[in-house]
Amino acid sequence: MRRIVAVTGVLLGALLLSGCTMSDSGSSSDGGSGGSVGMPAPVGPEIGGDSAGGSSGGDTAGGGTVVQRQVVTTGSVSLSADAPLDAADKATKIVEAKGGRVDDRVEQAPTDTQKPSARLTLRIPSDRLTATLAELEKLGETNQVSISSSDVTTKAQDLDARVKALQTSVDRLLSLMAKATDTTDLITIESALSERQAELDSLRAQRDYLSGQVELSTITLDIVATGVAPAGTPGDFWGGLAAGWAALVAFLGGIVVVIGVVLPWAALTAVVVLIVWWIVRAAKRRRTRNAQSEPGSGTTTSPQYTEGH
Repeated sequence: MRRIVAVTGVLLGALLLSGCTMSDSGSSSDGGSGGSVGMPAPVGPEIGGDSAGGSSGGDTAGGGTVVQRQVVTTGSVSLSADAPLDAADKATKIVEAKGGRVDDRVEQAPTDTQKPSARLTLRIPSDRLTATLAELEKLGETNQVSISSSDVTTKAQDLDARVKALQTSVDRLLSLMAKATDTTDLITIESALSERQAELDSLRAQRDYLSGQVELSTITLDIVATGVAPAGTPGDFWGGLAAGWAALVAFLGGIVVVIGVVLPWAALTAVVVLIVWWIVRAAKRRRTRNAQSEPGSGTTTSPQYTEGH
């Protein structure tokens, strides 16, 4: 009986010992990596959160980091309008109402040989570009629209990282300068600080310019008078003949204009040449007469004979 009780106790102790071992193993496997199971990885800060508002969309990089895309948009628009100068005024008002501006404006007033036209360099908020272009196209007949985009996200991130690193370096140098007691150390620190501060200012200027390009799209708007838009390539013989005849007439007209410009000067030059020629000729005749009238000049006269000698 005692043997049965002893064996039973040994078996119960072994079972309890094995259960504890399994429990410890499970706990160590769950926490072996130093973290709890099911806890999400921490998400890093949003890259480009301080970038200009012209960034479009976002891409998810590894680790859940959201990258704001930085896009620079440029383009050109050509319109035909009955009154190009008035259309340019309306275009300026449309862009300014959208929060943009006009960086450059060139106008050609109407003349006897040339119709009016206008060219504007517009800076339009990128998030309002589509709506603004739609309103601009209503000012006349659209001849041509060209829009291109360039992703500068990598460049923006590189500039941000370099600015941050240089700012940290400048802060450390300022701290060392405050603690420096030796004149030589102070001069060395000031020299290094001056170089890093100049580089930091340059990088910040580049970043600000890039942010401005991202935030405001650059569009060149050309407005010409109706009917001035260049014609297409002739599609048949008669069209080519008409184009050739027009080119010939234009060429001959250009020659006539050139002749009209040169003719007065040519006449004046001819008069001056004649005057100079007359003066030179008169001077030569005077010298010849003077030479003949001088005695012993070497001129001889033939003797005259009469009949009977």
